[in-house]
Amino acid sequence: MNSFENAKENIELIKSALRVLLVPATPGEYDLHALISSALDRANLSYVHEAKIAENCRADFCVEKICIEVKKSKPAKSALLKQITRYLSSENIDGMLVVTQKSVNLPAIIMSKPVSVLSLDKLWGVSLP
Repeated sequence: MNSFENAKENIELIKSALRVLLVPATPGEYDLHALISSALDRANLSYVHEAKIAENCRADFCVEKICIEVKKSKPAKSALLKQITRYLSSENIDGMLVVTQKSVNLPAIIMSKPVSVLSLDKLWGVSLP
């Protein structure tokens, strides 16, 4: 299996681990981080939180060579694309998973590496207090 296909498979594995999340109606970004950490732990996926990718470049999580970037609400697409491109320019990163509350359309491939979006609001809907 080539690195692109391996990265896609790893992204799907991570998404499967995160699909169990029930998100409070108004979570903070670090609340989302705690929920994601817990889901990754339950799935026995080894990760680094606040992973340094390059100088002044830190991803919210890295699982092997897959970055997970967490965005509260709906992120600004142009700024997010710049950030993702910066992360994927690293030789140490093979793919990207963007976890948002509200979905954003992104290209499936950036810098010849797979990119995927997991919208938490589309999983089960937000949980009400």
